[in-house]
Amino acid sequence: MYQPLKAYFSNHEPEAGCDEAGRGCLAGPVFAAAVVLPRMPHHDLCEGLNDSKKLSHRERLRLRDVILKHALAVHVAMVDNQTIDRINILNASIKAMHMALGKLSLRPASILVDGNRFKAYGDIPHHCIVRGDASFLSIAAASIMAKTSRDEYMVAIHAEHPHYGWMQNKGYPTRQHRLAISNHGLSPYHRLSFRQVSQLRLPIGEV
Repeated sequence: MYQPLKAYFSNHEPEAGCDEAGRGCLAGPVFAAAVVLPRMPHHDLCEGLNDSKKLSHRERLRLRDVILKHALAVHVAMVDNQTIDRINILNASIKAMHMALGKLSLRPASILVDGNRFKAYGDIPHHCIVRGDASFLSIAAASIMAKTSRDEYMVAIHAEHPHYGWMQNKGYPTRQHRLAISNHGLSPYHRLSFRQVSQLRLPIGEV
């Protein structure tokens, strides 16, 4: 049964929720979003807002419109695959969150982050929350904004390299994607530092 998410973590307001999308992909950038919601969220936000992974594509798109309508501030940022290779995926994910926070139209008083790793953003206090996207509305909203933005990006670049199936797999290591790497080699969007990518450069029979 669906349990409504919490509206806020502390009395420090405004409170920004942060989450990323695409951390486990073999190709494409990592996206992150920062979202500041009203202290008393509109009922449209409270009803159905959840971890983006638990929602259908249609539900994510519907909720994205609700978030953009009611949020006090929203920004989405991306860090490309070359930077991921240079600084690693964890640092790239945190960098994308910092970029999103820096572009918010208001300065948050505190930050909620999905997961257990983050680097301080200036002097703003932050709280890392494991499964935060299934616990707090602002983090769930950030997960939806990051996920929908990244999915649209991967669909857009699918036309450049259709054999990888990014329109369907969005860069994740599905069988189709792994076989395409073995057959066609790597694209400019692949993350060369990922072990799965380097291993899949072998012929299919040796994978």
